[in-house]
Amino acid sequence: MFGRVPKRSDNSKYYEVLGVSKNASQDELKKAYRKAAIKNHPDKGGDPEKFKELAQAYEVLNDPEKREIYDQYGEDALKEGMSGGGGVHNPFDIFESFFGGGGFSDHGGFYGRKKQGEDVVHTLKVSLDNLYNGTTKKLSLSRNILCPKCKGKGSNSGKTVKCYGCQGSGTKTTTRQLLLGMIQRVQQVCPDCRGSGEVVHERDRCTHCKGKMVVQEKKVLEVHVEKGMKHGQKIVFPGAADEAPDTVTGDIVFVLQQREHPKFKRKFDDLYIEHNLTLKEALCGFKFVLTHLDGRKLLVKTDPGQVVKPGQYKAINDEGMPHYQRPFMKGKLVIHFNVEFPESGALSSEQRQSLKTIFPAKQSSDMDVDVCEETVLHDVNMDEEMRRKQRQRQYEAYDQDDDDDDEPDMHRVGCNQQ
Repeated sequence: MFGRVPKRSDNSKYYEVLGVSKNASQDELKKAYRKAAIKNHPDKGGDPEKFKELAQAYEVLNDPEKREIYDQYGEDALKEGMSGGGGVHNPFDIFESFFGGGGFSDHGGFYGRKKQGEDVVHTLKVSLDNLYNGTTKKLSLSRNILCPKCKGKGSNSGKTVKCYGCQGSGTKTTTRQLLLGMIQRVQQVCPDCRGSGEVVHERDRCTHCKGKMVVQEKKVLEVHVEKGMKHGQKIVFPGAADEAPDTVTGDIVFVLQQREHPKFKRKFDDLYIEHNLTLKEALCGFKFVLTHLDGRKLLVKTDPGQVVKPGQYKAINDEGMPHYQRPFMKGKLVIHFNVEFPESGALSSEQRQSLKTIFPAKQSSDMDVDVCEETVLHDVNMDEEMRRKQRQRQYEAYDQDDDDDDEPDMHRVGCNQQ
């Protein structure tokens, strides 16, 4: 197969570099490389040679074909090309591919995968009419974008240098002296490079962005509020937030905030309104015009002989809120009826007599009346009555606490009897 049998050489070094046994599984190899590579990464102050050895060992042992050759014939066989292209790749490339992407600075440092930019959240006030009919609102916003001249590099040449303030790590550690000789170490984003680990040489700064890598842009967004949307629902513009180098741009999010409507109330996909009826309308029938949220006029009426009781609910199908993304389907329009009764003294004796004739009342027998005690009715404000009772219960609770505090002293009083 190979023309000649190769000379056997060391086949244990790569396992020792990674700190695993010769029968280590693929998962064990990955865990060992991950831990050691992060610890020995040059940008984190690690040993570059050790970092290179780790990459070489992992590249060989992670490939089943190369690992088999290495186990049988050792490292020299791989160097002679028996693996079908045994050249060792850039250790930084291996590190990057292992951790799922990232970027390198011009000096060869690895800065990991792109960080996620923050979302920008705005509150958008809308009326119930807007949610019923749908609407489009145009909003003017300012955001940061990567400088179009230097493409976010901050320099005319497109090159950057390692930040001297943090040595390319993007963070700085400060020490604080606390009480009793205690020391606190605090890690924070490097103010010089804003966490990027790189800076632009002063003489090479981009004239357009002044080395800041970003410039401001004004943008008009058209926010489409669809029929049937709800209070608290979000409208998202993906990737429209502030841009920054080596950062996945966040989203702009609008959160709908519904204003109260003077007439209509919404409960899920149903609409509710209150309507007052006179006693005559409740007993004899009514007819009124209701202006809907889209401006249509609805004629609401009862059938002859139909009586509406105080507090009764009646519904009109398919006149409620449109269903979100199914606007041809609608909920119910529910009407809560309140019946207004005449004030005391509003009816004449003749009117009262006529009502007695129409609505004969059930009378108690004379015997029942003779044995009863006469009472007097008076008006009462139930809200005020409940507040009064609440105050009374609180006073009684305070008095009970005072009694409990006095009770131990009463038990300590001695009683001498002859």
